[in-house]
Amino acid sequence: MADGKKQVKEITSMETDFAKWYTDIVKKADLVEYSNVKGFMIVRPYGYAIWENIQRILDNMFKETGHENIYMPLLIPESLLNKEKAHVEGFAPEVAWVTHGGNEPLQEKLCIRPTSEVLFCEHYSNIIQSYRDLPKLYNQWCSVVRWEKTTRPFLRSREFLWQEGHTMHASALDAQNETLRMLNVYADFVENSLAIPVIKGRKTDKEKFAGANATYTIEAMMHDGKALQSATTHNFGDSFAKAFDISFTDKNGEIKFCHQTSWGMSTRIIGAIIMAHGDDNGLVLPPEVAPLQVMIIPVAQHKEGVLQKANELLARLKKICRVGIDETDQSPGWKFSQYEMKGVPIRLEIGPKDIEKNQCVLVRRDNKEKLFISLDELEQKIPVLLDEITKNLYNKAFQRRQQMTYTAKTLEEIKEIASTKEGFIKASWCGNEQCEIKLKEVADVSSRCMPFDEKIIENNCVCCGKEAKSLVYWGKAY
Repeated sequence: MADGKKQVKEITSMETDFAKWYTDIVKKADLVEYSNVKGFMIVRPYGYAIWENIQRILDNMFKETGHENIYMPLLIPESLLNKEKAHVEGFAPEVAWVTHGGNEPLQEKLCIRPTSEVLFCEHYSNIIQSYRDLPKLYNQWCSVVRWEKTTRPFLRSREFLWQEGHTMHASALDAQNETLRMLNVYADFVENSLAIPVIKGRKTDKEKFAGANATYTIEAMMHDGKALQSATTHNFGDSFAKAFDISFTDKNGEIKFCHQTSWGMSTRIIGAIIMAHGDDNGLVLPPEVAPLQVMIIPVAQHKEGVLQKANELLARLKKICRVGIDETDQSPGWKFSQYEMKGVPIRLEIGPKDIEKNQCVLVRRDNKEKLFISLDELEQKIPVLLDEITKNLYNKAFQRRQQMTYTAKTLEEIKEIASTKEGFIKASWCGNEQCEIKLKEVADVSSRCMPFDEKIIENNCVCCGKEAKSLVYWGKAY
């Protein structure tokens, strides 16, 4: 047990230094290794397995809503990128450029995709001619590069993995419906599969995606009260279609421009899982995306029959969950700490006395509860237990968000709350960008979103006192 305790002590307490705690978890749980290129990370097998489970679930959800996967080139010609002015201006500071092919300078420099709107637009302009070609519902799984100045594993790296959906529609209404539909897909996934409660809403114009008419977001609260933008959807209207001449002939023979959406979620969501559920002993993984849902630990495995019984259980449980077994010569205490660190939802302990009683011990990662379960009941009990763990993780995160959400009616109130408390602040806003900028300057908070399902709490703007137009969630964010 001593080795296990030592391992846990190497994690900085989140109360002492949350940023260091996060880095310790990422490293000790073997999610990421730093590469020799600054700002680029190596996603280790355990971290990538989490991403694979995220990808699998989301990909099924996308296909159920009629989307198809496609793959676009890595490089974008500068002339193509420049076709949509607002878009390129938004990304210009983050673009990485390729200027040589081998030893020869290129006639036109190429950017490594920071996102693929223009590539999709060029393709759509070639394949859409008639209303019969619409809608086009495409999604891409890939990596992108954005030359961030400050990087942190998963949260902000210069290359990251993601999916980006890009769709084309015959009408503004169809595009808006798609934008909101995919926001709901993301919200369902994050809440039901990742057990993280989110706030759905619209971004202010200041915070919207470059080139979009409107951006929508799901915002999640982390342990330290900061917000993490977990996914976004964008309605581009017909601005890209006009820039790229993406037009079609409608049923009346008239030429119309298409209406476009895009939407995405990245490996940043793994950072959200860590910071929403983790504790001072390591990761706490939601069962649906955990690489291993059950880890079998043989106790006194040198004794006759223990390893045999443990492997019998492994063969049985493979039919109902993702399960592993640790047969190494490490002590049981070390193994207990190791798989707590890795966030495995259920630890199954089996030893000689358990075998005599035809039982095992199940230990929940979320609350440390120990359960003595008959070996005959495992196939029935474990799925129920995994579901209970997901619900408990969600409820804990939801209660934390409730306790760390405050209301401000005046500028002095929002300044006082922001300087003394961690969390979200609900406050009314007039819609003027100058007030949004001022709140960042004087209270160090940014607008997170204008929520769909909540009404204005005060008729006057929290900043200037003029008539309020929206309720806004304000806060500090990653």
